[in-house]
Amino acid sequence: MLIDVAGVLRGYLRDTDVLGRIGGDEFGVLLRNCSMKDAAALADKMLVAVREMNFTSCERSFDVSISIGLVPVNGESDNVTRVMSAADLACYAAKDLGGNRLHVYRDGDQDLERRHTEMQWVSKLTAAIGADQLVLYCQEISPIRQGVDKGSHFEILVRMLDSDGGIIPPGSFMPAAERYNMMTGLDRWVISHSFSWYAENSAAITANHLDAMSINLSGASVSDDAFLRFIKDEIQIYGVDPEKICFEITETAAIENLDAAVDFIRSLKKLGCRFSLDDFGSGLSSFAYLKNLPVDYLKIDGSFVKNMDTDAVDCAMVSSMHQLGSLLGIETIAEFVENDAILRKLEEIGVDYAQGYGISKPVPLDSLVIGVSKTA
Repeated sequence: MLIDVAGVLRGYLRDTDVLGRIGGDEFGVLLRNCSMKDAAALADKMLVAVREMNFTSCERSFDVSISIGLVPVNGESDNVTRVMSAADLACYAAKDLGGNRLHVYRDGDQDLERRHTEMQWVSKLTAAIGADQLVLYCQEISPIRQGVDKGSHFEILVRMLDSDGGIIPPGSFMPAAERYNMMTGLDRWVISHSFSWYAENSAAITANHLDAMSINLSGASVSDDAFLRFIKDEIQIYGVDPEKICFEITETAAIENLDAAVDFIRSLKKLGCRFSLDDFGSGLSSFAYLKNLPVDYLKIDGSFVKNMDTDAVDCAMVSSMHQLGSLLGIETIAEFVENDAILRKLEEIGVDYAQGYGISKPVPLDSLVIGVSKTA
């Protein structure tokens, strides 16, 4: 197919133009002494020609389409790297808009500039994973309902280190990881290093009654059979007690591929792992899917919690979600608990656990004493 596509593209080029395969299914075309208007017209012809290709393999016919990013090369161009990056950004924009189209790069395009920033973060994150320039933090999840008396429960969080050893928050690099399919690699790093910490602190964990260590998983990881095998292997390698591990999956990720999520959860629950449905309330108006999703906790989305002390509607939403969890035998966790007024409301409703700056701030995992969080 790549050979056929190259042949179609070559048929529209002049002797002075250059066509090359950049890698994978990506091609680059350099048009010499060509105006942007003429280049755009040529790109439109290429789009039509490739779409009309009749590609057949193993007696099957396949539809083929391309996405094209167009960028000017002139006296104002910075350098080759910048030009290629701009072309790549424009091509991704064309793909995101539905594909089989042309997107022209223009300076000041905010969407493309955002993409450029994200791609820089992709490079930084790739290097950070390879060089172990990430660090684990944790935040306490505290029992607040009367009668709930369990050991230490905390959520694992990840940060990146800059060149000076400073901490880069996840909001800087996580959007890029999600957009450019890096979440599974990041999830693997977090699991390996969390389990390694567990193995190194197994004596303290046993003595001080760790109840649960919560680890976030992306939707891409939950749908990956190889990732499920990876978790099981890591549990064996580090000697982790599965009953001490709680995996958090966002409601949106679970709903998008419900069958895969159910299979994934059931497989690990057989080992003793627990599961929490994160950002609960942000996905659907109907929660019928909960009947078939075997989770242990509902983490009520923070957007409902953070104003519930002053907003009666938010308070009623939190109450209804807690009641639903109670009916299903699922414990509830409120996120974004920032002050005592919110905490009192949650206690009145009967929510089981609270998490947020009003309970405790995130601290480096290596500084944690099981059963007691050190303040930073």
